Amino acid sequence: MNKIIVFGATGGTGKQVVEQALQNGNHVIAIVRNPQVFNISHSNLKILKGDVLQPNTFQNEMKNIDTVISCLGIPKVQPTSLYSESMQNIINAMTKSNIKRIICISSGAIDIPPRSSFIMTFLLKNVLQRIYKPVYADMKLMENKLENSNLNYTIVRAPKLTDGKKTGKYREVTQQPLRKIPTIARADLADFMLKIINEPKSYQSIIEVAY
Repeated sequence: MNKIIVFGATGGTGKQVVEQALQNGNHVIAIVRNPQVFNISHSNLKILKGDVLQPNTFQNEMKNIDTVISCLGIPKVQPTSLYSESMQNIINAMTKSNIKRIICISSGAIDIPPRSSFIMTFLLKNVLQRIYKPVYADMKLMENKLENSNLNYTIVRAPKLTDGKKTGKYREVTQQPLRKIPTIARADLADFMLKIINEPKSYQSIIEVAY
């Protein structure tokens, strides 16, 4: 049983993380800006009104936490510093509370795997990376902050997300050539993140998963 704090708990993947963590017998603190819109209830769940950009709203809740999971995201493509600023705040809060384990969602399209097909390379480079350039740039800063920390981090680079059911059947695709756009259900992405909480081999690494 772990004590987990979840940032971005109101998003599609964040909700899956909270629900599945509770189903697995964990204690969960969900940090949300508007508790009224968060409709999950459980005896092992604490819903805290907080803002990741305001560390004083969640710092006290970091005490006795085993694992931090960040599912933060923005709904629009626009210049942002949410990822990098929030991660710096989280890292500072973890350091103050002597917490080492963090799992964070990033994007699988930030880098193009070697030997990917011409079509996929063209699509990633000239379409996705151009459209999402301001978002990916800040995600990369977020990743750099984790890589330069002394935390036991795992950066999970997610592919195209769907609302499918949890299957438990997926694979690691890190640096594998792409022939088509990889996908994974948010439920399975959440399942993966929870499974690696106590896996030292996933520490200080970047992992991509997909079907």
